[in-house]
Amino acid sequence: MSLEVKGTLQELRPIQTGQSARGEWKKQELIIETKEQYPKKICLIAWGDKVDEVGRIPVGTDITAGINIESREYNGRWYTDVKIWRVQVDDGGFNQEAPPQYQNVESNEGTSFDDASEMDDLPF
Repeated sequence: MSLEVKGTLQELRPIQTGQSARGEWKKQELIIETKEQYPKKICLIAWGDKVDEVGRIPVGTDITAGINIESREYNGRWYTDVKIWRVQVDDGGFNQEAPPQYQNVESNEGTSFDDASEMDDLPF
């Protein structure tokens, strides 16, 4: 399952490292707060190279994270991880300057296209 979550980075937890049968590993938990009517805090986990990428993002920054949710059973208990596979810093919205092709265009305010003859020049 692959999803996307948006929120404000609230906290970067300490990096955790260890050794497994497959070699060294590192992970870092980060806490984000969603921007909904009822905001929720979510703990996301970055593994491997994503730890370095996440570590460069300042707290308070709006981000969008591609996530995978995975649960596993251990000794009769279930554990769920929300793992980041992509993280993107949100730029705060649209560029305020219009693209060149839309600058200095006269307003079409008041123009009506109710007459079918006015639409004959459409390419479709």
